Amino acid sequence: MSELLHPAAPHHLPSFITAPGDTDILMIVVGIILIAAVLAVGNIYLRLHTLPERMAHKSQKLQFEIVAVLGLLALFTHIHLFWVAGLLLAMIDLPDFGTPLRSIARSVATIADVPANIDEVGEVSEPPQKLSAETDKPDKPQDSGKDGTDEGQSHA
Repeated sequence: MSELLHPAAPHHLPSFITAPGDTDILMIVVGIILIAAVLAVGNIYLRLHTLPERMAHKSQKLQFEIVAVLGLLALFTHIHLFWVAGLLLAMIDLPDFGTPLRSIARSVATIADVPANIDEVGEVSEPPQKLSAETDKPDKPQDSGKDGTDEGQSHA
C-alpha cells in the first residue's frame, strides 16, 4: 500500500483484512467450513434417524416394515414419539409364531391323511379338485348338447 493511511487508522492491520479489490480468503475458508459442517451434521442426523431401521433389519420382515413405517412417519410429521416407538420395537425380539403354527398345520394334515398344501410362506394354497369315484370327472358335470358341443357356445 503505497498510499498514505488516514492518520486515525492503525499502522499495522491484521492479516485477515484485505485490501479493496482483493479476494477475501477468510470468507472463502469460512464458507467451505460452514458447508462441510452442515453436510456432516445432516449426515449424522440421518444416520441417527435410521438407527431403528438398521437395528430391525436383522429381525423379521414384518417387524422391519413396521419400524420403517414408524421412521417415515417420524420424519415427515416431526412427531418424535413415532421414532421412539420404532426404536423400542426394533430393540424387542418378537417371538416367531409362524413356524410352530405351520408345523402344527402340517402335523394335523398328516394325521388327517390330507395332503398339506402349506407353502414356505405359510399360506394355504388351493386344495386339489375332487374327482368323483364313478366317472373320474369333476363333481360338477358340464352341460353338453346333442352334437357333443356345449349348449352355451356359438360357433361363428
